[in-house]
Amino acid sequence: MNIIAREDGAAVLIAMMAVLLMTAIGAALIISSSSESVMAAHFQTAVEGRYAAGVMLERGMDDLLAMGDWSAVTTGLVQSRWVDGPPTGTRSIPGGSKIDLTEVLNLANCQKTADCSQADIVQATQDRPWGDRNPDWKLYAYAPLRDLLAGVAVDSQFYVLLLVGSGPAANLLAVRAEAFGPHGAHALVEATAGRTAAAEKGYNDEPVQDSVKILSWREVR
Repeated sequence: MNIIAREDGAAVLIAMMAVLLMTAIGAALIISSSSESVMAAHFQTAVEGRYAAGVMLERGMDDLLAMGDWSAVTTGLVQSRWVDGPPTGTRSIPGGSKIDLTEVLNLANCQKTADCSQADIVQATQDRPWGDRNPDWKLYAYAPLRDLLAGVAVDSQFYVLLLVGSGPAANLLAVRAEAFGPHGAHALVEATAGRTAAAEKGYNDEPVQDSVKILSWREVR
């Protein structure tokens, strides 16, 4: 009888250990699956953010092409019709986060959230290497991407901005598009644009009509 009892106790112990082992394996699989799902969601959001910033830049360039003079834009006297209120204050992003338009502008101009002095703006840094030709960014357009794409069936959660400033040389325009989305997603692209000269020719030696050409384009990480 004692031998049978000891064998039953050992069997129960082995069964409990097997159950615990299977539970641990199941929990590990669930955690691994959840982590992969989160990573995939973040990757998808990051890709969408880059597209959102690119769309903002391209739509903005189309808007700016219609202007004969960019000086009113680069000084902040003229804004796009794509705005959702005053160029200050906070905007809510789906997922619970917020952005402050003034802080975004200051970070672009001098890499700090506080107000930028003129000395800050013209300081040569790795991100702003042109010194006294650094763009003094102005908010030109800012709104949810879904409003920018009115009439297009795209339900995006990203908020996009377009900043403009004088380029590093005369008659050039600097543009900076930013996109903010869920999970802290943030994408940023910068470009320098200029107008085509009257004497310029196309690939087939035909005259080039008045247009804007992108001279440089970079994704800032």
